[in-house]
Amino acid sequence: MNAPLRVSPGPAPPGLLTVMKGQCGDCNTGGLCLSTGLDSGSKMRFDRLVGQHRRIAAGDTLYRTGQPLRSLYALRCGFFKIRRPGPAGDQITGFPMAGELLGLEAVGTGIHQSDAIALEDSIVCELPFAALERLFEDIPGLHRRFYRLMSCEINREQHLMLLLGHMRAEQRMATFLADMGAAYAARGYSPAQFQLRMSREDIGSYLGLTIESISRLLGRFTKLGLITVDKRAVVLTDPQRIAEMASGFSPCSPMV
Repeated sequence: MNAPLRVSPGPAPPGLLTVMKGQCGDCNTGGLCLSTGLDSGSKMRFDRLVGQHRRIAAGDTLYRTGQPLRSLYALRCGFFKIRRPGPAGDQITGFPMAGELLGLEAVGTGIHQSDAIALEDSIVCELPFAALERLFEDIPGLHRRFYRLMSCEINREQHLMLLLGHMRAEQRMATFLADMGAAYAARGYSPAQFQLRMSREDIGSYLGLTIESISRLLGRFTKLGLITVDKRAVVLTDPQRIAEMASGFSPCSPMV
């Protein structure tokens, strides 16, 4: 029997304090966070490391390009976009969701290379980086988990380079939708029914396409019976075909 359908979560509830303190045991990010797999004693030490839980209002910036790295941020709930400056202008390079770690791009240089902007009211757990490095020495499992997350970040950036460098427009859109569905599924939500928290302009920046192309692609996917769209609510009505288009096994129709 199929599991009950869960639709994608909404914004963090209103009325939360800007600064608060909680425990990892209260978190619902499941097996996605940095503390995943630690024994109870190690998890308690990690919990004490968390400086504070901060609410970031929609549109506010958590950190900016050029700021020194002082903390990493585990996204407890909500949605962000990562904006990176470049020679041709700013580009969106990611859309972190609950359970992901923000600020990893600054670990090598000690300086943030991008802006992290909340797409909806969000809550992050602040992890002072100097204290986190000291904890790595005492908890090897935490250090290994951190390396795995760094590896995932490298793979994600390589995936984006492949997306922009070698895929046609329809394949980029199919890949984006399939990736979004997989990300929601990893958090216990429906892989075929979710909200696009970002604007079409942001999607275009991420995929290397104009906002007009994004609108045409969504319209074309709708006509092909692949999706239905209601404002920012998306239903993948033919996820198998979308996955085939993303992988290149299903031919993409020329744009008109």
